Amino acid sequence: MFQERRSRLRRNTGGPLPDQLAEQPLDWRRLIHYLRPYRGRMLLAISMLAGSSAINLGFPLVIVQLLESVLQQQNNDLLNRLALALCGLFLLQALFTFGQSYALNVIGERIIVDLRLALYRHLQQLSLDFFANRRVGELISRISSDVTQVRAVLTSNITQLLSSLVALIGSVTILFLLNQRLVGFVLALTIGVVAVAATFGRMLQRVSTRVQDELAGATVAVEEGLQGIRVVKSFAREPYEIARYEGAMQQTLSATLHLVLLRSAFGGLMAFLGFSGIAAILWFSGQEVLAGRLSFATISGFLIYAITIGASLAQLSGLYGQFREALGSVRRVFEILDTQPSVTDAPDAVDLPTIAGSIRFADLSFAYETGREVLHGLNLHVRPGEIVALVGPSGAGKSTIFNLIPRFYDPTRGSVAIDGLDVRTVTQQSLRAQIGLVPQETLLFGGTIRENIAYGRLDASDEAISAAAKAANAHDFITATASGYDTIVGERGIKLSGGQRQRIAIARAMLKDPRILLLDEATSSLDSESEALVQEALERLMQGRTAVIIAHRLSTIAIAHRIIVIDQGKMVEEGSHTELLARQGIYARLYALQFRELDNGVDVPPSSS
Repeated sequence: MFQERRSRLRRNTGGPLPDQLAEQPLDWRRLIHYLRPYRGRMLLAISMLAGSSAINLGFPLVIVQLLESVLQQQNNDLLNRLALALCGLFLLQALFTFGQSYALNVIGERIIVDLRLALYRHLQQLSLDFFANRRVGELISRISSDVTQVRAVLTSNITQLLSSLVALIGSVTILFLLNQRLVGFVLALTIGVVAVAATFGRMLQRVSTRVQDELAGATVAVEEGLQGIRVVKSFAREPYEIARYEGAMQQTLSATLHLVLLRSAFGGLMAFLGFSGIAAILWFSGQEVLAGRLSFATISGFLIYAITIGASLAQLSGLYGQFREALGSVRRVFEILDTQPSVTDAPDAVDLPTIAGSIRFADLSFAYETGREVLHGLNLHVRPGEIVALVGPSGAGKSTIFNLIPRFYDPTRGSVAIDGLDVRTVTQQSLRAQIGLVPQETLLFGGTIRENIAYGRLDASDEAISAAAKAANAHDFITATASGYDTIVGERGIKLSGGQRQRIAIARAMLKDPRILLLDEATSSLDSESEALVQEALERLMQGRTAVIIAHRLSTIAIAHRIIVIDQGKMVEEGSHTELLARQGIYARLYALQFRELDNGVDVPPSSS
């Protein structure tokens, strides 16, 4: 079962498997880089930590002085002063602890924001093929839970590590000055504890990485179930989705319980080793007292330092385990940041000047996967202002042609040129700024109608937004709502009908005012009234522009200047509706099987060519 899930994880994410992530080396300098903007605050926190650690190290020496003043000197005045000094030290330590905690938490929150922004910024720059191999829920998991783990490594874990190291090194140094024989004994115990911690640490990292991956899978199930809630309810698949999420959570729980078992065993074993070490030190120091090599006051301070060493070793062991656990998350974050977009601007790319709208495909071939071409040697010229309808069976390559025009993908062979300029020689931003896309499945953002239309031009005035809505036949239904243009459309536009969403998308494209339009026409699922409104808006949108349409209905084909038939990645027929019917080829067969049935046998006049 686990092997099957590992294979599925690799297919869904396109990335390395958990064990492979765990084996990859980590560049610690790169991780520490995220602390650089806050090095001032970090130095302050470390200074506070150093002060607190110094007080902790000085405390046993004060205890020794207290005992000597009481047992040997019988000095009450000295006893009082030392007691007051201890209270002062504890107050100072509390202030240091507060300052350190506050500074670290501020740094941690800022690092979370920086990392999430860096990840999201990078995700926005990646090409479409990356998202074709990833699930949104898995990416959200990396931005949320994995980034939180990175924060722990960079803030609390690092300072705890420094604190424990200072306490350990300082205690060992002081003990060495007190009694070299005891220090040798303590160091021998330390080696054994470190060996045990290293063994458990590797296991903790491996299992922790698996937990994060299983949690990402559960997040995917939630994201898909909620995003597709309309489909879920229409098929009455609530029990199925609940069971799917329950299964994902059971896998997560299984991995988490394994991690909990290891953590508990690790903690228990380290506690045993720590207390056993203290017992061993007590026995050894007792032998030293009996032999007359240690005084009672000295051994009291020594025991406190020994306990400090034991606690530091235990904390270092725990921190080592936490570091190993977090490394999986750190690598998952860096894996995304290290992914490079497959489509990039050339070093000498220029901005595309204002275009007339000519599109030319020259000997173009394309494959999404190596060895499996979707388009083969396509040659096609779309003239400025021409409306071209792409027709063909499902999987013929029509959508791929769409994706190549705005350079969502690069061709495997051949070229796509706009007004004679290869799209690979111009910047993606300037290219897409002059191309408008109205997809088959209209996607609206969850804000207001105004915000969704203004997405076509962010600086548009209310008058321009209203004019675009009127041209798209959307103004009337918008103003009929209680909030008008400030109406919230809901997740993916769920509060609007299909025809309303289409008209909002058309208004958005009109506001952008592109020279080239890509329309994946989808009126077949609309009622007659909505279809007529959308069709009228589309015709208005295409006036004076170059348009490439994936046609689903004869009403769309009727307004096309030319029809291109695509089959198995090749252009097999070209002409007007009447010309193509007369050839009795693929188009005539598609018309008989699909278009005539969809349009109730209504014929259309010949298109101009």
